[in-house]
Amino acid sequence: MEWIPTIDRQRGPVYLGIADALAADIQAGVLRRGQLLPTHRALAKALGVDLTTVTRAYREALQRGLTEARVGQGTFVAGGTVASQPPAPLGPEIDLSMNLPPQPSAADLDGRIMRGLASLQRERGFAPWLSYRESGGSEEERAIAASWIGETVGDIAGERIVIAPGAQGAIFGLLSLLVGHGETVLCEALTYPGFKAAASELDLRLAGIEMDREGIVPDALDAAVRRHKARVLYLTPTIHNPTTATMSPRRREEIATLVERHALILIEDDAYGRLDPEARPIAALVPGRSWLIASLSKCIAPGLRTAIVVAPDRGEAASLAGVMRALLQMPAPIMVALAISWMADGSAEAIIRAIRGEAIARQKLAAEALPSGTYAGHPSGHHIWLPLPTSWSLASFATHLQRRGLALVTADAFNVDTAAPHAVRLALGAARSRTELARALQLLADALHMPGTAQVV
Repeated sequence: MEWIPTIDRQRGPVYLGIADALAADIQAGVLRRGQLLPTHRALAKALGVDLTTVTRAYREALQRGLTEARVGQGTFVAGGTVASQPPAPLGPEIDLSMNLPPQPSAADLDGRIMRGLASLQRERGFAPWLSYRESGGSEEERAIAASWIGETVGDIAGERIVIAPGAQGAIFGLLSLLVGHGETVLCEALTYPGFKAAASELDLRLAGIEMDREGIVPDALDAAVRRHKARVLYLTPTIHNPTTATMSPRRREEIATLVERHALILIEDDAYGRLDPEARPIAALVPGRSWLIASLSKCIAPGLRTAIVVAPDRGEAASLAGVMRALLQMPAPIMVALAISWMADGSAEAIIRAIRGEAIARQKLAAEALPSGTYAGHPSGHHIWLPLPTSWSLASFATHLQRRGLALVTADAFNVDTAAPHAVRLALGAARSRTELARALQLLADALHMPGTAQVV
C-alpha cells in the first residue's frame, strides 16, 4: 500500500506538512529506509492538492536528507541516518506562496455573505439550490453574468456564457474540448502551474513563448506557430502570473492580429483583469476566435468556485457546458446564486474596489521595503516578481526564508520548456494583515542584503 501522509492543513504550508509527516513516519518506522515513495502526481491526487505542492514537499524532504532521487526510478526514503528536523522558524509562519486576494474590512465579505444567503432564503428558500441545476448556469444567471462581464468585453449575449466551477475546471474542460491527445499548446514561457498540471494530465505538449515586460513577444509568437503548427494559445495578458507583465493596448492588437492571421484559438485567462479596469481583454478584439475565462478567485475569493467563460458563439458554449457536465456535473448552485446576486446588485464591484484598494496599499508597502527597480509589480496586483542576486540559489534562498517563517514560490514552478529564471514570486495578498506583510517584506529585504550561498543554510 502506498504511503499517504496525515497532515494538519491548519498549521503552515501544506508542502512543509508533507515533509514533516515524512520525517515523522520514518522515525516511527512507518516508512523503511530504501522504500519507494508515491509519484508526485499520485500523491497530489491522493491528498487533493496541486502537483506543485507535492513537488515542493519532495524537494524539501530531499534537502533535509530524508529522501534520495534516482533517475528513471523515482523517489526513495534515504538509506542513511534520518536527518533531524530543521530548527523552528524564528518568527511567525507567513505563507506567501498562494496568490490570494486580501480580504480588507471594507469588502465586508462576512456581512455580504450572511445578507446574501438570507436574501436567497427569503426569496426562494434554499431548496432550489440543493438540487441538480443546469451545468453552465440557468438562462437568468447567464444573462446577468453576460451583463457583468460585458463591462469589460462589450455587449455579449447570455447564450455565449458558461458558468464554471472555478477557472481550473474551465481550463481543464477547454483543453479537453479543443486540443487532441499529444498536440502542442502555446503559452507564455512562464505560466500558471494549474494550466501546466491540466496539460500534463491530458498528455499535451506545451511550448513556451519568449516574453518581455509586456508579455509574449509578437515575433516570437509568429515563429512558434510556424515551428510547432499549433492551433491553441493560452495567455494571461493582464497582471501575468508570475511576472506581473501587462500588455499595452498596442501589444494586444498585435497579438489579436496574429491570432486572426494564423487562425489560432485563444484561451485568455483573465483572472486578474478586474484589478486593472483599464485593461481590455484580447478576446474583445477577436470574439470569434477566443475563449475568455473570468474567474472570481483573484478579484473576490477562491472559495466561491465560480468562473464566467465567454465562448465564441452559442454552439461552442453548449459544447463546453457538455464537457463540464461530464467532468464536474455543475458548479455549486448556492455559490453561483450568491455570486450572481452580487453581480446584479453591485456588491461584486464594491468588493472588488475594496480589494483593489488593499492591493494598492500592499504594493506601496513592497515599494517601501524593496529598492526601486529590483522587482516587478503591478500597482493593483496581488504579487511581485523578484530576481535574486546570483550569490543565492533558488533552493537555498527559499529554504533560508522558510526557516525564518516565510514561504514563497520559486520560478521553477512556472517555467515551461526552458531553464527557470533566477527569481521568486511573493504573493502580497496572502498575508493576513499589512502588519504581517511588513514583517515578511523585512525578512525578504534582510535576506537580499545577505551575501547568500549556493548551498542550503
